[in-house]
Amino acid sequence: MKLSRNFTNKFNWILDNLIPPFVRESRVIMSPLFKLIFKSKAKLFLDFKDNAWKFDAQQMTNYYKELADVHIQRETDLNTKSVNYILTKLKGKKILDIACGKGYLANLIQEKCNYQVTGIDFILPENLKGNTNPKFETGVVEQINYPDNYFDTVISTHTLEHVIDLNQCIKELRRVCSKRLIVVLPKQRPYRFTFDLHLHFFPYKFSVMQVFNNNKGECINLDNDWLYIEDS
Repeated sequence: MKLSRNFTNKFNWILDNLIPPFVRESRVIMSPLFKLIFKSKAKLFLDFKDNAWKFDAQQMTNYYKELADVHIQRETDLNTKSVNYILTKLKGKKILDIACGKGYLANLIQEKCNYQVTGIDFILPENLKGNTNPKFETGVVEQINYPDNYFDTVISTHTLEHVIDLNQCIKELRRVCSKRLIVVLPKQRPYRFTFDLHLHFFPYKFSVMQVFNNNKGECINLDNDWLYIEDS
């Protein structure tokens, strides 16, 4: 299934704002739709929020691997406005794209700006291994294997909504960042049954600002995604 973020954000807005909440909370109502979309793996999606809090890092990795073939397949989870905005807001030339996915943004930054870019993801596609710039490595946002203040700009896009320990991940992002932190999060209401593996939800701007707790940070809405930015 190949649907752009620009399209799915519009679909998500309809789900969040026009569908009555009781529909999204009812397993009886949602189960047939999940079975239609995810077939034999529908139960894994339906049970995710009930079970994910018990997982350790390896169990979470295994869960994502198990569902990889039924996820939306696309180059990036970023919408076009977010990509263009990020490219204008980089500080310094040593860039980290944490949870880089298929490497779309990391490659684009290197191509457009010719910076030194590192991409890290806990499931790294084989075709990215062996690159020198961008350099791609296997790792997790909870424990980034680099010294304090190593990167000028640290970018985390569509990642923090998935993690278990949100505060630890934000602390780690800030630890390795010397100049600017850029985070993209989906603007989404919290429901028990969603078509993604999200654990944290950010329906409002204040939802984002409360999490980062930095009165100098800035948050803007770009086509139904939040982009948060703060300087060290």
